[in-house]
Formats: sequence, structure tokens, C-alpha cells
Amino acid sequence: MAAVAGSLVAASFSALVILSGTAGAEDEGPASGKGGKVVDEAPAGVKLTTLLPGRISVDNDSEKTALTATVKNEGSKDSGKIRLLVVGFDGLTVKNVQGCSAIAEINLPEGSNSGFSCPIDNLAAGKSKSYAVDATYDLGKTGKICLPVQTSDGKKTFWQQGPVPFGTTNPSPDAPATPLLLGTDNEPVSPDKPKSPGRKELPKTGPARDLLPLGAAGATLLAAGAAGMWWSQRRRPVRQEG
Repeated sequence: MAAVAGSLVAASFSALVILSGTAGAEDEGPASGKGGKVVDEAPAGVKLTTLLPGRISVDNDSEKTALTATVKNEGSKDSGKIRLLVVGFDGLTVKNVQGCSAIAEINLPEGSNSGFSCPIDNLAAGKSKSYAVDATYDLGKTGKICLPVQTSDGKKTFWQQGPVPFGTTNPSPDAPATPLLLGTDNEPVSPDKPKSPGRKELPKTGPARDLLPLGAAGATLLAAGAAGMWWSQRRRPVRQEG
């Protein structure tokens, strides 16, 4: 009996160690283009899209998470010089995108809290490029991410995914991490709902949406110009590092 009990304790400890590291890219599941929309017409033969993970996990203590952002050229011709932006809104803050440069605060899109610019010299037909994204997520708020694919000077946006939300369908205040689903709104729990001892109060989630091409924030962004430009004309273009 003692040996069995010891084995069970060891197994429980191992499971806890494994679960405590779940807030990362390994939890992503199938990638999705949910919330994506063509804005400006791309050159003939070029078809640019993006993908985000279907789910991510947020560490309940550190609020850290990780995900992969992918840009694809599904067309028959090379893209030429383009750039991918990775932009955070509300409770989701983008901390780093591997191989990319932070967007200066003055150049961030209206309503966003963080962003990175990823210059791409050329994306061949049928090819894709993925970027590792480090972020934090305040689970007491909504959280959205946006992936525009633009010309290298930012004057045209060929494709924009989002701002699309991540949200939780299963609040788990006593677990090491909380799973979030793409395209699901995150709503803070009622203030009068009792908190679990030793844990922050976590949000509950509203109904999932099948498509979010233009949420409230997205509509504001795309209304910035007649051509679907989400960049204010008064803002300076983002400098690209050679």
C-alpha cells in the first residue's frame, strides 16, 4: 500500500510539473485564418493570408503565453517585399516577435497597446513564414490580436486577420494555466462572484463566433481610410531595419 501511495504521489507531482509548463506554443492546436479579410487587392497572382493558433494557454500566475503567427502566399507568383505586423489589443500585450522590430508607440495603430513589424524581402508562391510570439494576457480583460500583411511601406494592406479575440470557455482558477480559444470573447466574471483562495478571479467567456472579420476594434481600424487603411495618415510609417 505504501509503495502504491508513493507511486500515486510521484505521478501527481509529475502531472503538476507538466501542467505548469503548458502556457506555450505546444498547446496551439490547428492553425486558423478566422477573422481574416482581404483589404486592398494584391498584385495579380499573389494571395496573402495569415494563420493563428486555434488555442493558446495563459499561465495563471505570470500571465505569460506564447503563440505562432504565420503568413502564407497561396498564390502562383512571388509576393515581393511585404511586411507582417503583429499587434496586441486590450488584455493581450505582445512582448516580442522573433526576428522582428518593435513598433514605436507613436506609430502604433489606434487602440493598440503593442506591436512588432516583420519585414519580408519576398514570399515565394506556395510558401509560408512563421514567427514565434511572446505575449502576456490579463485574464481579467478581453484580449485581441491583429495580423495585417502590408506593402513594405505600409501604404496598402493586402490582408488583415483581426483584431480577433482569444477567450476562455473553461475558467480554471486552481489550475496552473487557462486555455483560451481563438474567436471567443473573454468577459470578466461578476464582481460579486467569490474568488478561489489564493487565486486571482478569472473571466468567463461569452458565446464563440464563427467569424470575426470586423469586430468593434476592427471596424474602427479599417474605417481609418477609404482604401481600408488602418494607419492614420498623420502617423509616420514604421521604419524597417535593413
